[in-house]
Amino acid sequence: MISDAVHRSSDGSHASEKILYVEPFSGISGDMLVGALLDLGLDPARLQEKLGLLPLTGYDLSVTRCERSGIHAAKFHVLSSQHEHDAHGHGHRSFREIRALIDSSGLSDWAKQKAIEAFRRLAEAEGKIHNLPPEEVHFHEVGAMDSIIDIVGAVVLIEELLPVRMVSAPINVGQGMLTCRHGIYPAPGPATVELLKGAPIYSNEIPGELTTPTGATLLMTLAEKFGSRPLMKVGRIGYGAGDREIPGAANVLRMTLGEEAELDATDAAAGQVAVIEATLDDMNPQMYGYFQEKALSAGALDVFAVSAQMKKNRPGMLLTVVCAPDRLDDMAALVFAETTTIGVRHTLAYRKTLAREFLEVQTEFGAVTVKISSLGGRRMNFAPEFECCRRLAEQRGVSLKEVMAAASRAFLELDR
Repeated sequence: MISDAVHRSSDGSHASEKILYVEPFSGISGDMLVGALLDLGLDPARLQEKLGLLPLTGYDLSVTRCERSGIHAAKFHVLSSQHEHDAHGHGHRSFREIRALIDSSGLSDWAKQKAIEAFRRLAEAEGKIHNLPPEEVHFHEVGAMDSIIDIVGAVVLIEELLPVRMVSAPINVGQGMLTCRHGIYPAPGPATVELLKGAPIYSNEIPGELTTPTGATLLMTLAEKFGSRPLMKVGRIGYGAGDREIPGAANVLRMTLGEEAELDATDAAAGQVAVIEATLDDMNPQMYGYFQEKALSAGALDVFAVSAQMKKNRPGMLLTVVCAPDRLDDMAALVFAETTTIGVRHTLAYRKTLAREFLEVQTEFGAVTVKISSLGGRRMNFAPEFECCRRLAEQRGVSLKEVMAAASRAFLELDR
């Protein structure tokens, strides 16, 4: 992951962060990743210069323009000489040899670390499949010249963008059967599926292997997280082409480079929230009040329920809990623990809230806190705090509405 590349301004505060969003909707391979980075505008001559620091010869690079289902994209090619294949048994190398090759290069420490980490992941995946220690693994498809260039090339191009945070959408791995060196397997292949443990993957109607071991190991090494597109300002967009034309589908990898969106603190606040829903038709209504108190105490932003007519015409309720996205799992666990539901739905949504501040006013009954909400510095609403007014009403032996009216008058007098 590239989480060690967070940018800070000179005063130590977080500046707008560069974000690289990767969308492998047609899968991902090493050459697609390099192609997309070059299509973003990175310099092919700089790539050639960095790759020249490897003690590796016998290859040529080319970048061509092509079209995949109407999308113009960059196609990255590595052309290996026959001599290189003969010298290393058709391009097969062990992890030990590849690590030594990268270690002896003139690459930066960061690039060496990331490239070796990517190959280590590959070695561990292949080793697990074939019951071999990683050091003894001899790569097949991933050990050839083009894959070494793809992995190191992707790493040195990412290095040109630092500091940057890479985020990836879920990965399309393809479907159907594929033929590899060890026989026929379902897509994704054994190494790819091992590499993608913990990452969100899916298959749609596109047949064949869409994600290669090289693409998988690069994503798992370089991406900080997987998920939906972050709130960002789009700068540049790049497309890297896959090898084949797929009827009805654009066989490209899309990358978006931009900056984290900065929101005006004086304007309405915006942010992402998690919305959890559950339908209940077999719970004692008394339990709802208890759950609501616990959820709000646990950090829920809002909890409410509305009547619902359930299956078999049973009366029930639709429970909704709103919370911060990082509280989603904890809040869902609380719903399961404190209600009778056996399933919840959840979505991510954006919300806008008014800026809020609190002001204490003096009334004939005592001090009352007033909450003021505003938009762009202009007051939108104000309201005396209920609990504060209730306490004074009980203490003074007057009606609650008198205290609330007195607090409103006091605030308006101050606001003139």
